Amino acid sequence: MNEVQNWVVEHGFHVTGIILLTFVAYFIGTKGVSILVHRAVKGARHREWHKKDIEKRQKTLSNLFKTIWRVIVIITAAYAILHDFVPNLNSTLAPLFASAGIIGIALGFGAQSLIKDFLGGIFIIADNEYRVGDIIEIDGFSGTVEKIGTRLTVLRDAEGNVHYFPNGMIQHVVNKTMGYSMARFTLLVQPTTDIDKLADIIDETGEELVKEDDWKDKIIKAPAFVSLGDITGNSTEVIIAGKTQPSDQWAVTAEMRRRLHLAFERNDIALAVTPTAASRAKK
Repeated sequence: MNEVQNWVVEHGFHVTGIILLTFVAYFIGTKGVSILVHRAVKGARHREWHKKDIEKRQKTLSNLFKTIWRVIVIITAAYAILHDFVPNLNSTLAPLFASAGIIGIALGFGAQSLIKDFLGGIFIIADNEYRVGDIIEIDGFSGTVEKIGTRLTVLRDAEGNVHYFPNGMIQHVVNKTMGYSMARFTLLVQPTTDIDKLADIIDETGEELVKEDDWKDKIIKAPAFVSLGDITGNSTEVIIAGKTQPSDQWAVTAEMRRRLHLAFERNDIALAVTPTAASRAKK
C-alpha cells in the first residue's frame, strides 16, 4: 500500500497533467488545425477557384490533417504515460525492437495493401483528384464523396447506398463537379418543327433564366440551343447545353426542362411521340 501511495505522490500529478494536456491538445489542437488549413487553402486559391471548390478542398484537407494530429497526440500521450509506469522504458523496448526485424519483414509483406491504400489516399488528396462533397464515378458507381480516409474513399449514391473503395485500387475517376459543370440534355420534337423558331425559344428561355436572382449565381453560361442530333421519320433530336457552377447542373437542367415545356405549349411546338410511346397509348 505504501508503494502505491508513493507512486501516486511521485507520478500522480504528472500523469494527471499529461491526461489534461492530451485532452486540450486533442480538442483545441484539432480546432486549430482546421482553422489553419481553412486559411491556408483560401489564401492560396481564392482567386483561382470557385467558392464551392475552396470549401471542398478545405473540408478534405482539414479531415486528413485532423486525423494525423489526433494520432500524433494519442501516441505521444500513451508513450509519456507508459514512461511513468516503466521508468527504464527505452532500455526495455530496445531488445524488443532489435528482435522484431524478422517479424517486421513478415508483417511488411502482409501490409502491402494497407501501404498501397495509404499512399493512394495521399496522392488523391495531393493531386486534388476529388474532394469531400464532389460527385464522382468510380468503376461505374456514382455518388457523393462523404469521406476520403487514409485507406478508403466512401461514396453515397442517389439511393442512399454507401460504397467503400480502397484508395489503392482506384485507377480511373470521373469527377462531375470539378471547376464547373455542364447542364446538357436533349429533347425530341416533331420532325416538322421549325428549327429556327425552336432555337430562338430555347435561347430566350436560357437568357431569362440566367438573369433571375435565384439562378444567376448558379449559371456561368446560359443554356442554349447547340445542335441537332439524330433525325428520324418520327423525331428530331435537339441538344441543349449550358455551363453551371459545380453541382448545380441538375437543378439548372430541371428548371430549363420545366420552362421549355411551358414555352413549347405557348408556341404550339409539339414534342415527338416515339413508336414505343405511341403503341402504349393505343393499348
